[in-house]
Amino acid sequence: MTDDRLFELARRLGAALSSRKWMLATAESCTGGWVSQAITAVAGSSQWFERGFITYSKAAKHEMLAVDLRTLDQCGAVSEQTVIEMARGALAHSRADLALAVSGIAGPDGGTPQKPVGTVCLAWAIRNKNPTSETQCFTGDREAIRRQAVARALAVALDLILAY
Repeated sequence: MTDDRLFELARRLGAALSSRKWMLATAESCTGGWVSQAITAVAGSSQWFERGFITYSKAAKHEMLAVDLRTLDQCGAVSEQTVIEMARGALAHSRADLALAVSGIAGPDGGTPQKPVGTVCLAWAIRNKNPTSETQCFTGDREAIRRQAVARALAVALDLILAY
């Protein structure tokens, strides 16, 4: 996955959002703003990118996106329930029509047998619709895992909006 591929995914997502006059919000943890960076590399993205939340800590997820503390305690920061709540929170705290969320374990440390390094949970939410979520197990070093997470977040967002 190259920067050119990420740029192309972001460009295509922007075109799809623009054609529907939709805005996007992001909620990122392990990618640390990389999704937002890929989006804002596209000239004119201010027409379709509303805002991004970087919520690296559990406290930030709760304070900025209203992720339930019980979810964080019971499911962990890297869980589909958490990213669903992150995506819903991004919609609730923005004017966006579509939100995406990502949280994972990029390594090299922090993995467990249940959630090894490379585990990334993603969610996408369209306003007034049920969110979509998934868990991936990416391979490679920290940068490769994060890059794959960014690509997946953008690609599924694009697929969702094209199918809408």
